[in-house]
Amino acid sequence: MIDRFVPPHPVSDADRLAALDAYGILGTAPERTFDGIVLLARQICAAPAALISFVAEDHQWFKARSGFGPGQTPLSQSVCAHALHQADLLVIPDLTADPRTRNNGLVTGRPHLRFYAGAPLRTPEGLTLGTLCVLDTFPRPNGLPQEQAEGLHALAAQVMAQLELRRELAAAKAEIARLVAA
Repeated sequence: MIDRFVPPHPVSDADRLAALDAYGILGTAPERTFDGIVLLARQICAAPAALISFVAEDHQWFKARSGFGPGQTPLSQSVCAHALHQADLLVIPDLTADPRTRNNGLVTGRPHLRFYAGAPLRTPEGLTLGTLCVLDTFPRPNGLPQEQAEGLHALAAQVMAQLELRRELAAAKAEIARLVAA
């Protein structure tokens, strides 16, 4: 079956996409800090896979991944895009039972995903860039225990703290270059 995906409104929101672009994170090389965060997310949530996913206008890209092969997927395979308009953690206990995801190629085919939990990666301005998510090949009818959900939230906050530090460092370097050139 061909994936059909109508992106939720926030996927193509110009302000959200401009904020994502301003962080300069898409397409960057792997970094140990982010790799460590996905490893901790997997361990905290006892999940076989975890991703730091950024949702661009036409695809989702993974800054870090553990237990998941592709470095990016088309929006037609994005569960994280559905989390962009969530106020809190998006938990889908059984991806085969949810109308938003049951026809997703990653659910109907390899790796046969069954569970998703994603904590929003939200800017200080309140724009959601993507998620820190965990995935499982088995449904989890009870979702995540509170301790695991809290851990996922805490790690998502660390992702955003790292992004803010990167942005501040880039601004400081630009200011230094401007002062040197003056």
